[in-house]
Amino acid sequence: MKITAAVVREKGTPFVLEEAELDQPQPQEVLVRIVATGICHTDMVIRNQQMAAPLPMVLGHEGAGVVEAIGHEVTEVAVGDHVVLTFGYCGKCDSCREGFPTYCEHMLEHNFAGSRPDGSHRIHQHATPDLHDSFFSQSSFATYAVAHENNTIKVPKDVPLELLGPLGCGIQTGAGAVLNSLNVPAGSSIAIFGTGAVGLAAVMAAGVAEATTIIAIDINDARLALAKELGATHTINSKTGNVVEEIQKITGKGTHFAFDTTGRPEIIRTAVQGLRTHGVCGMVGVTAPDKEITFGPNDIMVAGRTLKGILQGDSVPSIFIPRLIALYKKGQFPFDKLVKFYEFDQINEAAEDSEKGITIKPILRIGKVGA
Repeated sequence: MKITAAVVREKGTPFVLEEAELDQPQPQEVLVRIVATGICHTDMVIRNQQMAAPLPMVLGHEGAGVVEAIGHEVTEVAVGDHVVLTFGYCGKCDSCREGFPTYCEHMLEHNFAGSRPDGSHRIHQHATPDLHDSFFSQSSFATYAVAHENNTIKVPKDVPLELLGPLGCGIQTGAGAVLNSLNVPAGSSIAIFGTGAVGLAAVMAAGVAEATTIIAIDINDARLALAKELGATHTINSKTGNVVEEIQKITGKGTHFAFDTTGRPEIIRTAVQGLRTHGVCGMVGVTAPDKEITFGPNDIMVAGRTLKGILQGDSVPSIFIPRLIALYKKGQFPFDKLVKFYEFDQINEAAEDSEKGITIKPILRIGKVGA
């Protein structure tokens, strides 16, 4: 079938809307008419080739839409269902079978290879035989996408479908880090470094977890004000003082938990140094391969601290995404306050606004629910 897709052809170049052809779904795949897709930092990382992935490619990995067709082996969704598309995973390796699909042993093949794991393609252009697709097993910067049953999550029809795409990556990463990975208990303290979409999702999740001290750290006063609105009990502008000293003033002993969304080694070091005895710091920010974090060994050993890597909030998406939607419906997780909508042909404006910090979470409107 013919589709319109946003293509990145070379490193750092703008997205270009182009016509292409999309295959019908294979036996375990799902054809989704895309209603909206969030723009995530990882899309920019690949466009700018800060992480290896083949170009030209159709990106997009926070898709939400309506199921149009299913392969004959699909059992989890049906035609007409509303769905959110999330990351791809094999479902068969040890990590997947142990309940950790975010650490699938074949994560790269299912998300960054530019094709299905078997090397075949879903999207085609006769003029561009080397066009790559299947980004996060979806490539949802397009009017239609084919995804695997594994990463197609059925969602209720009584919530705005155009709002839900970011639950498939950025929002579930921040919320899952707090609720799944760190398992923050009621009455505890947490410092959250960075107040983008991931960090603010973590702030809201810390409120859900009933943490009593929630400290948001950033250099953007407007973002810090929003963090307070979303549940932060304290904020620190890291440009105006010593963050570790400020954390000590607030908590007395340091925080039980820290969560870094920036990927910046110096900030991760600060996050660890701001922990109390037996504190745990989670980290999710994508970092260039040549960057290294340096600690004095005593920063970790003497206080019994832990530094923990986190992918996708350790989520099992078919369980966690509906949980976040239920919290949203109850008014306990108002992630809609983070978003701004753009039309599909405004994709480059949306990407620029995201990179400049003008918009926390851009969402592209691509289709209509009932169209």
